[in-house]
Order: sequence, then structure tokens, then C-alpha cells
Amino acid sequence: MNHIAAAEEQIVSERIRQKLQEVNLAAQQHLSPIQDHVNFTLQQAYFKCAYECFDRRRKQEEISNCVEYCSVPVVSAQQRVENEMAKFQEKLNRALMVCQDKFDSAKLQQNKNNMLNDLESCVEHSIQDSIKTLPHLSEKLRASFSVNN
Repeated sequence: MNHIAAAEEQIVSERIRQKLQEVNLAAQQHLSPIQDHVNFTLQQAYFKCAYECFDRRRKQEEISNCVEYCSVPVVSAQQRVENEMAKFQEKLNRALMVCQDKFDSAKLQQNKNNMLNDLESCVEHSIQDSIKTLPHLSEKLRASFSVNN
């Protein structure tokens, strides 16, 4: 029976890994246009702006200040995306920890009936809830950066 339980647990673990991959793919899909905007549109504007800073009539400190000023939009956009994704990840991690806690409690109570199914169901629900928030997160970031589709 021990080998069967271990095999079942391994199967469920693999399914959970696949579900987590779903979240990663969904996040990439929804946030790709935003990353594209930050990595190309804002970076391009930064380099154009910074290029204009290099003028032989300026002192080195003025050039440095100018280049730093040019970097503000791209740096703040990158920080905003990172902060939003960190919040998203933190919420998902908390939800998955609740699932793990329920699973651990069931193991302690030796309530083996549907224990793995309950874990998998909890994880599936948490992941689907997280995926449902991605369009809203994407829209929030698009609006803050004035990104069109």
C-alpha cells in the first residue's frame, strides 16, 4: 500500500506542477504586451533621450544628471511591473500554502479518504482564481502605461 500511496502522491505532484506551468504561461500571455512596451518602447525612448544628453558643451555631471532623468520612466515602469507581479506571486503562494496546510492536517488526522484529490482540487481552484486575476492585472498595467493592444 505504501508504494501505491507514493505513486499516487507523485502523480498528483506532477499534475500540480503542470497547473503551476499553466499560471506561468497565462502570466506570460497576458503580460507580454506590457513587457514589450517596457523593453522596447520605453527603452527606445530612454536611449534617444540619453543620446541627446551627450553634448560637448555640457559638464560630465550635467550629462550624468540628464541620462539619469531619461531613465526614470523605464526604471519606474520596470519597478511597477515587478511590484505587481510580486503581489500576484505572493497571493498565489498564500493560497497554495492554505492548500498545503489542509493537506498536512488531513495527514495528521490520518484522514486518507480523498486527501490527494482534495489537495489537487484546492490547488486547481487557487490557480484558476489567480489566472482569472491576470486580465485585470494586465489591464491595470496597460492603463498606467497607456499601452494599447
